[in-house]
Amino acid sequence: MKKLPVRLCVGCQEPHTKREMMRIVKSPEGEFSIDVTGKKSGRGAYICKNSACLEIAIKQHRLEKSFKCPIDNSVYEQLKEEFAKLDE
Repeated sequence: MKKLPVRLCVGCQEPHTKREMMRIVKSPEGEFSIDVTGKKSGRGAYICKNSACLEIAIKQHRLEKSFKCPIDNSVYEQLKEEFAKLDE
C-alpha cells in the first residue's frame, strides 16, 4: 500500500492527511492564495477544513508565524469564504 502524506494543521496542531486539509500558499513573488490542487509552487501551510481551526489560526497569528511575514486581512477573508462554502 502507498503511504498517504501527512501534514500538521496550523490551527489545532494535529496531523492529518493532505486531502483532509486546505493549503495556503505564499508564491515566490510574495502573494498569498488558497491552493485547491495542492500543486502550486511556493511555501505552503495547511489547515483543517474546520472553522474552529481557522479561528485559532487567526487569533494566535499562526499563519504569520508559519510564513514568517505579515498577512493581509484579505487572505483571511478569502479563507473565511472558503470555509463558509464547506459548511453549507
